[in-house]
Amino acid sequence: IEYQWGCLCLFFVMSAFFSYNSLLVFQLVTYAPFTLFPTPVPKAVFLQALAVQTHYNTLVDKISQDPDFLEEALASTIAVDDFTGRLFRIHQQILKEGRSQSIVLGLNRSDYMLDQRNNGLSSLKQIEINTFAASFGGLSSRTPDVHRQILKMAGRLEESQRILDNDPAAGLARAVAKAWELYGSERAVVMFLVEESQRNIFDQRYIEYELWKRNIPTKRKRFDDVCEKGSLDQDKRLFVDGQEVAVVYFRNGYMPQNYPSEKTWEARLMMERSLAVKCPDISTHLAGTKKVQQVLAKPGVLEKFFPDKPQVVEQIRATFAGLYTLDIGPEGDKTVAMALAAPDQFVLKPQREGGGNNIYGSEICQVLQGVKESTERTAYILMDKIHPAPVQNCLLRRDAPLQISNCLSELGVFGVYMALLPLVEMGTALPPIVPGYDMLRPII
Repeated sequence: IEYQWGCLCLFFVMSAFFSYNSLLVFQLVTYAPFTLFPTPVPKAVFLQALAVQTHYNTLVDKISQDPDFLEEALASTIAVDDFTGRLFRIHQQILKEGRSQSIVLGLNRSDYMLDQRNNGLSSLKQIEINTFAASFGGLSSRTPDVHRQILKMAGRLEESQRILDNDPAAGLARAVAKAWELYGSERAVVMFLVEESQRNIFDQRYIEYELWKRNIPTKRKRFDDVCEKGSLDQDKRLFVDGQEVAVVYFRNGYMPQNYPSEKTWEARLMMERSLAVKCPDISTHLAGTKKVQQVLAKPGVLEKFFPDKPQVVEQIRATFAGLYTLDIGPEGDKTVAMALAAPDQFVLKPQREGGGNNIYGSEICQVLQGVKESTERTAYILMDKIHPAPVQNCLLRRDAPLQISNCLSELGVFGVYMALLPLVEMGTALPPIVPGYDMLRPII
């Protein structure tokens, strides 16, 4: 119980919703799930993840500025996946009309696991890169203090002093603040586009408060607010509820259920057409899709984006797990056969974000048997299953007993970049929280 109170006192918290007879009746604050002790990461792997992040920043930006590549990479997917197709049509309309805003702001998070093979060798392998609403930058700002306090309480003073400093919220806010400054209106606000009920609200609030420290006004708005009270003036400046918006920071809008009506899609289009800086803009959103991740692993693709830079290509490619197409044709047929023969060696990934969407084991066979002769299979990609070594730790979760468990952890590295088209103005690697996303340290 002392550890739980320690987390609450250090504001490592999230919302919890309770209902009665299917009606929401009250909302409480509880501590966020976390590991009691920090998870060790080999130093060489940690430094590798930091070093490659600046290259991933550049790669995402280059992809987002290459409409021909996006169209070719997503051609099969948008034909069968309605959600990705709707996003792509917005992208096409913006290209047709021309960009209203030359400032590009990217707040990314690249997630990895340490793949442990039977021969004893291990390597850093990327799970995915999140270009939209990359979360836990706020809560991970509190992680070092939480772990320092717990280690002290456990009598491990020396270990507590070895915990690295980490302040993702400040680093992410600094990038948003720069975009607000470049927009050039002190009266304009940074608009956080959020869900109606948000469990992870405190993670977002840390970034908001960092902006307020810089005297930058913020507002939290929902899609409904933009639908009902949003408009563009003749200069395409975005106004919501009478306030000019300098930066739209999307923390909502990455799942189909976030767009329940045509008005919601119209609101997304209006924001994309506006003069406001979008984080991310629609092309950067598409650059983070699973299909693009798979296409990047094909021979010669990285070389297209980094000509005459073989070392950069090598550093990025070293983090790729095996990624396989399910497009119609011999190569896709080979992927289907491979997955059906050994489903436990792979992960089947749909074009969805937000967690809990991937398909494993025997379920892979069930899904592929149903779509293997259909174009519907192109809505997925196949990826090698990563095999991290479990680490014993204690998991703290609300309403669950504290016990030692075998934990499989991710290493998440935040990346910040800003471009004033066509010149890159700022590049930042921001490092891990335990069990997932922890460190953010600027490297400019």
